[in-house]
Amino acid sequence: MDEKGKRILRIMGATAGVYLVFKYMLPLAAPFAFAAVAAAVLRPSAEKAAAKLKIRWRGYTLGVAPCVIAALELTLVLGILGIAVYAGGRRLCQQIMLFMERMPEGLAQLNRWLTGMCHLLEERLTLKEDTMVYLAQDMILGLGDKMKQGMMPYLMGNSVSLAQGALRLAIIMILFIVGVMLFVQEMDGIRSRMENSAFREEFARIGRVLGLVGRAYLRAQGIILVFTMLLCAAGLFFLKNPYYILAGIGLGILDALPLFGTGTVFVPWALICFFRGRWQRGAFLLVLYAACYLLREFLEAKLLGDKVGLSPLETLISIYIGLQLFGIPGVILGPAGTLMIKEFI
Repeated sequence: MDEKGKRILRIMGATAGVYLVFKYMLPLAAPFAFAAVAAAVLRPSAEKAAAKLKIRWRGYTLGVAPCVIAALELTLVLGILGIAVYAGGRRLCQQIMLFMERMPEGLAQLNRWLTGMCHLLEERLTLKEDTMVYLAQDMILGLGDKMKQGMMPYLMGNSVSLAQGALRLAIIMILFIVGVMLFVQEMDGIRSRMENSAFREEFARIGRVLGLVGRAYLRAQGIILVFTMLLCAAGLFFLKNPYYILAGIGLGILDALPLFGTGTVFVPWALICFFRGRWQRGAFLLVLYAACYLLREFLEAKLLGDKVGLSPLETLISIYIGLQLFGIPGVILGPAGTLMIKEFI
């Protein structure tokens, strides 16, 4: 086989290996990988606290193990995050209740707008009065009946899945905390075994690539967060929203969350404006959403590429392929996989 054939085989082998590891092994190892990272972060403070808590009594040295202190620190951090999530969820429920209270007024406005549009169409098409009104009513009622018929089976079918998911999440969290304790306790031994392993070079390359991409991703997300906040605040200031600073900060944070984005706010808001006949305001909100979306796509590819050594086009392609193969985690796994393939080739 000539050199070209060998290189093709190396590329195919490295690509297949990285894909199989990310697809099948990474989900199994992810909780312990996060536990190892958390242990590396918590270990210095835990060892300092353990050294200060040592007490000598009648020739014996009493103290608390660093792994126990690390578990307590992690539990405290998770508790603070849980309280923050609970407070945010409670606030969201309050907003939903307020929206439900104001829904009759909104429905009445929507009804008047739809009726006016139907009458306008009847005049343009020279139809009998209320023909379009009755047609629209039948369509809305039919849509409501279909939603009721499909909602109950969906809720019943997914309630068991939700309970199983909650139980699985609780088990994973327990394993995560225990894993952090064990990693803190055994980190020196693990590091020694990795350094003496026949695959120490591969371990070093994988760790270097993942660390490089992880740091670059966090840096990029921080910069994108700031620019999105500024863009949203400026747009809402142009709309003369009195809460433009607070809303801009909230939209920037929402845009950074997976599965959400500024579209979860701007698109429904724009549709409401269209329903109320405020066409310019609704169009401006859609333009603002498009600007936030393009800003994220451009900066993510540019900042990640500059930091990890890929061109913006290579980064954009790797992010897209990662999203198609692995979903939301593919934003990180795509560039990381590309760098790993290059390393092993």
